Amino acid sequence: MEDVPVLEIDPLLDDTETRIVVCCGSGGVGKTTTAAALGLRAAERGRKVVVLTIDPARRLAQSMGLTALDNTPRRVPGVAEDKGGELHAMMLDMKRTFDEVVEAHADEERARAILENPFYASLSAGFAGTQEYMAMEKLGQLRARDEWDLIVVDTPPSRSALDFLDAPKRLGSFLDGKFIRLLTAPAKVGGRAGMKFVNLGVAGLSMFTGALDKLLGASLLRDVQTFVAAMDTTFGGFRTRADATYRLLQGSDTAFLVVAAPERDALREAAYFVERLGAERMPLAGLVLNRMHGSGACRLSAERAAAAAEALEGPGVTASGASEASGASEVHEAGPVAPEDAALAAGLLRLHAERMRVMGRERRQRDRFVARHREVPVAEIGALPGDVHDLEGLRAVGGRLAAHPGADGPGGAETRGRPAGPPAD
Repeated sequence: MEDVPVLEIDPLLDDTETRIVVCCGSGGVGKTTTAAALGLRAAERGRKVVVLTIDPARRLAQSMGLTALDNTPRRVPGVAEDKGGELHAMMLDMKRTFDEVVEAHADEERARAILENPFYASLSAGFAGTQEYMAMEKLGQLRARDEWDLIVVDTPPSRSALDFLDAPKRLGSFLDGKFIRLLTAPAKVGGRAGMKFVNLGVAGLSMFTGALDKLLGASLLRDVQTFVAAMDTTFGGFRTRADATYRLLQGSDTAFLVVAAPERDALREAAYFVERLGAERMPLAGLVLNRMHGSGACRLSAERAAAAAEALEGPGVTASGASEASGASEVHEAGPVAPEDAALAAGLLRLHAERMRVMGRERRQRDRFVARHREVPVAEIGALPGDVHDLEGLRAVGGRLAAHPGADGPGGAETRGRPAGPPAD
């Protein structure tokens, strides 16, 4: 790791040119906690911050002392504001955001027709990709208001880290696609004449729509046609806003942080995301490697600890025999070790041996990633003994992220920091 650039968090958060920080990665790697910790640290260093989360577990609200979060930014109490900063938090309401898009881009009558349409209700509540698209919509809304110095985004907990970048274009392509426009053709022409027109113009469409009637039900098909007809004036807006948000994310005032755990699948997703960000020319600040295990007794290897435990569990164990088994440099004569003391020491040694094996696996996984992406700055956060559930816990996470290179935090956490390199090309 000596020749790997190291991510320094405080200069990133203090830089007034940085207006958006996007925490991305696969599910279950600590993105929500990382985003909240970054937002709190930036606020207490003097910036006006809003954290946007898409986490359905609502952990962010709990850790910030709020009873609930919704689609409106809420000010977080208990944040040190002596330097002039503020912290606000919100959780994406996917349907409400979709409603706002419709209301903003359709007249009152057309908007009401869309909002009351059964197909729209299903689409806005759970269509694949809608959550990621609406996260991008909300980010664009927040940035356009220019009310906050810094927006920290906790991306959706998707199966794949790439969904956040892919979904807006997928949804835009679906709503603007030929299939949807084909379904709306009868509604545009009107009644039976319209269907006759389409049937004459497209070979086999009557058979096709009949099959759809059986598959989807005539009522749903009519709902889709009515919805598309009402949405016709806003179709172009979906693709336009998706493109605008892409340009926003590619800007020099945006920084992507890829969050991962030291596990094979999580780091594989992180590698894919790093490569995708580079291909899309988006500004990657670095990798946050979460839940790294450490030890204050790294000189005692797993093998030596296991051997010492085995020696302690043997008959007639003495303190000097246990010391020899553990490889100690100084051996003092002593009497037999009490059985309960030997059992306790052996148990601790076996725990240490297992911890060293875990550390070895984690560092091998980390080193594989580093070998492929030596240009990516890295920061490590040590595994915490419990869940983060309040502001103090978030401060501790932020402190570990921003610690000096090689500094050991509680539990032997190793956290390093150095200025981030240029955006991935």
